[in-house]
Amino acid sequence: MSTITSLSTLDLLEAEAIHIIREVVAEFEKPVLLFSGGKDSVVVLHLAAKAFAPGKVPFPVLHVDTGHNFPEVIAFRDETVERLGIRLEVASVQDYIDDGRLAERPDGTRNTLQTQPLLDAIAAGKHDAVFGGARRDEDKARAKERIISLRDEFGQWDPRNQRPELWSLYNGRHLPGQHVRAFPISNWTELDIWQYIAREDIALPPLYYAHEREVFRRDGMWWSVGEFSLPRDHEPTERRVVRYRTVGDSSCTGAVESDAADTASVVAEVARSTLTERGATRADDRISEAAMEDRKKDGYF
Repeated sequence: MSTITSLSTLDLLEAEAIHIIREVVAEFEKPVLLFSGGKDSVVVLHLAAKAFAPGKVPFPVLHVDTGHNFPEVIAFRDETVERLGIRLEVASVQDYIDDGRLAERPDGTRNTLQTQPLLDAIAAGKHDAVFGGARRDEDKARAKERIISLRDEFGQWDPRNQRPELWSLYNGRHLPGQHVRAFPISNWTELDIWQYIAREDIALPPLYYAHEREVFRRDGMWWSVGEFSLPRDHEPTERRVVRYRTVGDSSCTGAVESDAADTASVVAEVARSTLTERGATRADDRISEAAMEDRKKDGYF
């Protein structure tokens, strides 16, 4: 007698993501994975490793380095690619500023300056498919983007020109000069990510767990005192126990007060949360109601 095996939500999400990764690798010539050392890109890289085990991941990883990253995250990035034996490509925003191709913003943040180095790196590497760790629950713009998302010859995204994805069939056709972005964990939530990290015992940068650091309050967020995020005269600093829900640039990413020092505690904390991690801690997403969509239209992640 045959038996029916019931898969958990995480099993189904994992199977879907691995299917997407394998489909992209089979269909495209030179895929690359955007890897910053943040939790979502770490999970996508973990899924890619599982998809092709016992072999190595058959494509490089790409990081657009703004120069404002947390040192702990850069160290984790380097340790991870060395451990997995993966080639790391780095596009440096600082190089673009140094030679005049980009200019510093008045507010000092560099997150929006990543687009041109990203597009140039994709073109230089002749990458026709770019894996990303975006999830639909993060932002309204990401919620309406397809799993396989076409970018035109300028790297831009047109939300009105998207392809149907019925029955998990993905259309990766593109013209020379175009490429696609592939989002294997589109259907995951932040809670799914953390439950999967707990199940798979996935290592992360220590910033994701509660630790004490010197911070100051600005725009309803706790900012870490550092080279690229200095308090103003009216912003007193203090020592608090915090953690980061997302680890973007130190110049635009805030921490949250938390005593969640291990994965199980973070899972419980996220389960109680009613605000997405980007809404809670990313100043760059508060510029306007359509901040993320405007950046994506220009070629952002």
